[in-house]
Amino acid sequence: MKHLAPYLPYIYLTIAVAAEVVGTTALKASMSFTKLAPTITMIAAYIVAFFFLSFVMRTLPVGITYALWSALGIVLITIASIYLFDEVLDLAAVIGIAMIIGGIVVIQLFSKMNLSG
Repeated sequence: MKHLAPYLPYIYLTIAVAAEVVGTTALKASMSFTKLAPTITMIAAYIVAFFFLSFVMRTLPVGITYALWSALGIVLITIASIYLFDEVLDLAAVIGIAMIIGGIVVIQLFSKMNLSG
């Protein structure tokens, strides 16, 4: 398990983002909390998301954590909304998402923020 230690924050972040995507998708499906199953799913997913996000913030700087969390969430929620809710992206949305992905790449490749212990 020690060989995974450097990757644990990113594994936890992946779990947190996935749970947040499930939660946000369930929030849309809950129809403003009028459908019980999606509402319960949303609550459970957000609990899992913030639980794992709290572990990420033990190691990664909060700015990096939040940038990755929000950017990945936006991109994945957009993809989910296309397939699950038949939402359509316009050119501005595609350009904006491309810029978000570019921002993640810049942060990961060029940021000099130190990891905290």
